Amino acid sequence: MKTAVKTNKLTMVGAITDAMRVMLKEKDNVLLLGEDIGTNGGVFRATDGLQEEFGEERVLDTPLSEAGFIGAAIGMAANGFIPVAEIQFLGFIYPAYEQLMTHASRLRARTLGHFTCPLVVRAPYGAGVRAPEIHSDSTEAIFTHMPGLKVVCPSNAYDAKGLLIAAIEDPDPVLFLEPMRIYRAAKQDVPEEKYSIELGKGKVVKEGEDVTIIAWGAMVPVASQAAKAAEEKGISCEVIDLRTLYPIDIDIIAESVQKTGRTVIVHEAHATGGVGNDVLAIINDTSFLYQKAPVERVTGFDTPVPYFGFEDYYLPTAERVLKAVEKAADF
Repeated sequence: MKTAVKTNKLTMVGAITDAMRVMLKEKDNVLLLGEDIGTNGGVFRATDGLQEEFGEERVLDTPLSEAGFIGAAIGMAANGFIPVAEIQFLGFIYPAYEQLMTHASRLRARTLGHFTCPLVVRAPYGAGVRAPEIHSDSTEAIFTHMPGLKVVCPSNAYDAKGLLIAAIEDPDPVLFLEPMRIYRAAKQDVPEEKYSIELGKGKVVKEGEDVTIIAWGAMVPVASQAAKAAEEKGISCEVIDLRTLYPIDIDIIAESVQKTGRTVIVHEAHATGGVGNDVLAIINDTSFLYQKAPVERVTGFDTPVPYFGFEDYYLPTAERVLKAVEKAADF
């Protein structure tokens, strides 16, 4: 008789905490480091209670120096540890950019495979929480441009735990983006036991026939809302959650857009240079002759993320996505 899987109702941030706890218990060489992650449990309490449970040698508070502790983490990763470093907000990662791009992403190639860099960098990102300047950046495309660095972005609690465990077990560096807008937006049944979700694989959130909507992170719920509204107008939408932005799941994109012939890409990052442009290129390369309409994009604007009162005007909404779906369907 098969034993039922025990689950807990967790928010996304709770599932992320659970993933780190699972891996800290399983592997003695896993450690956490970052600013205020120990005593205070991190800005969003993602590491709350872990220093008390595993000790100061496994959960380390660092100085306020992103370049310093990411550089230290790279050294640890090359010498047998599996560091999971927290950047308080993605907008604070730029001092560490040189460490990630010059060293972490290239270590395997530079040493001809003699060394790897099993480093995970966690970073809350995105707008929608009324944060101050530089706290709401959605600049994931900057990091998808460098081969050697995987970029992952979950949209729900179940995926967050499975993807983070897979990231920690990956032999190469992973930037793990956590959309803080949906950190505590919903609870989901998450297994207590260890499980992983393969990196580089997207997911069909909803099947449909007329229009494909492709999104990730906090835009997946927005895409799903738009798809539901489109159904009421007689338009059947398929919703794809990419989950990993590099390496991107080419097959799931091609299969869906070849079925529907119409596509809407949704991301909150700036339009210019966004990951959506890579998705569009994949559609052009794999599925051009299947297209019945030009690909539509619903994105943030080419401005810095605005302050509190104007944030809602910057972010893609279900209404904007629905208009793009109708435009593609009516072409």
